[in-house]
Amino acid sequence: MKNINTFSRMKSDKEKITMITAYDFVQAQIAEEAGIDIILIGDSLATTIQGKENTLPVTVEEIIYHTELVRRGAKNSFIVSDMPFMSYQIDEKEALKNAGRFVKESGANAVKIEGGINIKHIIEKITGAGIPVISHIGLMPQFINTMGGYKVQGRLESEIEKLVFAALELEKAGSFMIVLEAMPENAADAVQRAVKIPTIGIGAGRYTDGQVLVFHDAVGMLSSKPPKFVKKYAETRNIMIKALSEFKEDVKNNIFPSSDNIY
Repeated sequence: MKNINTFSRMKSDKEKITMITAYDFVQAQIAEEAGIDIILIGDSLATTIQGKENTLPVTVEEIIYHTELVRRGAKNSFIVSDMPFMSYQIDEKEALKNAGRFVKESGANAVKIEGGINIKHIIEKITGAGIPVISHIGLMPQFINTMGGYKVQGRLESEIEKLVFAALELEKAGSFMIVLEAMPENAADAVQRAVKIPTIGIGAGRYTDGQVLVFHDAVGMLSSKPPKFVKKYAETRNIMIKALSEFKEDVKNNIFPSSDNIY
């Protein structure tokens, strides 16, 4: 199984890191068989599989449940649990307790936390207890109410400087990796050049040390139009609709195997 040192080596060797956000047993099996480096159980499960408007309603218990499913399907993968909204913002004690639950109860290898220098002390507390942390800056869905919505970050030079400063502080706090979401390539490049830890991009261009996509986006399962940065590698939604339509037609026309033929 890969560990945090594996990803440091991959960065040094300029080997790109792959990360997929998945939520259940079958998706985890597929990701592991495909050789994906990291599987993330994201709070995006709210919008992707629960049909909610944003990620804010997700609970610790829901992330634990889905992490358990993923761990069963990908026993040899490096698995990361997202810390959902208000699972770490209250105080250090609460944050450490919740981070510990992901590792103890569901088998996660690490946790991911959104936030800039305002959560540096939280990361220090969690990593100090032996729990690896991935930081997340740029567009942070848990902060949409204070960021004014889903907006690209780092367009201005002053904003890039703030992103670089935040990344350096989060690295000092003990983060072993950092996700950069929705920022121009030059901003992501400035961050990845400044820090020693690997950077993972999502809508952040080509210069990060790796990329993350949501499973459903990558295989084309969703009906909604994906963000511009998403590349769909298949159209499985259409395939599944066709399969179920054919099943429906067989049933309607009484064309189905008899028990004599299947047992």
